[in-house]
Formats: sequence, C-alpha cells, structure tokens
Amino acid sequence: MSVDYNYTLNTHALEGPRKAFSSLLPGSLPSSVLDVGCCTGTWLRAALDAGVAQVVGIDGVDIPEDQLLIPRECFLLRDLTTAVDLGRRFDLVICLEVAEHLDVKHADTLIHTLTLHSDCIVFSAAAPNQPGQHHVNCEPPSTWQKRFNKLGFACDDEVRWRLWNEACLEPWYRQNIFIARNDPQRASKEPRINTVIHPDLFGQLVPDPAVARIESGRMPTKWYLELLGKALNSKVRRHRGATICSS
Repeated sequence: MSVDYNYTLNTHALEGPRKAFSSLLPGSLPSSVLDVGCCTGTWLRAALDAGVAQVVGIDGVDIPEDQLLIPRECFLLRDLTTAVDLGRRFDLVICLEVAEHLDVKHADTLIHTLTLHSDCIVFSAAAPNQPGQHHVNCEPPSTWQKRFNKLGFACDDEVRWRLWNEACLEPWYRQNIFIARNDPQRASKEPRINTVIHPDLFGQLVPDPAVARIESGRMPTKWYLELLGKALNSKVRRHRGATICSS
C-alpha cells in the first residue's frame, strides 16, 4: 500500500539527531538499531556516527540511493500498513513522527511491528492538530501508550524533557517523544503521558475543526446570538462579584 508522502517536501536535518542520539538512552549505547519509517536515514546516520555497529532502516517510501545517509544494504522497502517481521531482534527500535501518516486502522499493526523487534522503543507521533504532510491520525501520546500497554510495554516521557531545550532538534520530536519498554508488570499501571505543546510549535497548530467552524461564521445566526447573550450575562455576573468583593 502506498502512503501519500513525499519525503522531498520536508527537511530531514542531520544535526539534530546527531546532537540528540546520545540522550535517547544515556550511558547505554545499543549495538543494533532498527528505524521504522527511517526516510533518508538521519537517525540511523547519527547512530552510526555515535558508534552503533548495526543499523537497519525500513520505510514505505523508496529513497533514491543518492539521498540515503546509510548504506543501501541497510535500507529495506516495506509496507508499514501490514505486519513486518525481519526475523531478528534489535537493542533499540526507533519510530519517530511516522505513525500519524498511517490511517488509524493500521495503528495497532504498526505498534505490533515495533514490539516484535525490540524490548526498548523510542517513539513519537504527531499530536492532535499538529500540521504536516498527510497527517491522517494525530492522537495524544496516551492513546499510543495504551496500545503499547496492551502488548506488555510500559511507557515514560523522561526523554522528552532531556531533549526539550535541544534547539537544533526539530520541536515535534522534542514535544512528542517517549520510550516504551517491555515490562508486563508495570504496563497500564505507569502514569499516563500527557499531551504538551512545545513553545516552538505555538502558532503552527491546525485549528480544531469546531473552532474553525465557529470562527469562519458557519454556525447558525441564532447560535452566535445565544452565545453573545451568555457571554454578556457571565461578564455582568463577574463584574457584580468583583464589586461585592471590593466593597
């Protein structure tokens, strides 16, 4: 199945992943890394530069060899809407800002693919209303957390705060990233991961459809008049309350 995504329309900078890779798992350098949805391979290039011995990248969009940042033999073209089994395990799997490009009906399949290949997964996916090319399933991190929980993985967002101020890394990574670890005893019992908006993304979020409908004047005239009446009544009550408190 082809996903409507053109990698040439987006910037895939190497500086940020190089700077951030060592912070994903501080003090622990994995010997093998799989990137699901690797695109041109920026994160895998950063892994190789950090000293990782083996990297594999898979993507649903073929990348020309002259655009790949990893050896061609390390790249595999796979349909990410179906289960992928490479027949081996990795110390670390990463899947960053990929899941939002797949329809929600494929979400559980993607998470199954990730957990099949490692006990440690660094994951991020676009938050609700986050702009981007072919964003068809933008969900809060707690929804993805539930999917990992069902497969025995517990999640935490400590890595988010380690990277929060890493200015050379794109803000969507810093905003959405968390780690899922195979831990059936803790799965579903750990704190829920909250949705947060990074300051660098303020002003870029796509308006909520309901808000957009209101702001564009598409609601019935009666609705606006009733809302205005309610707002004025609330304003009067607040003013009277403030007057009473000050007297």
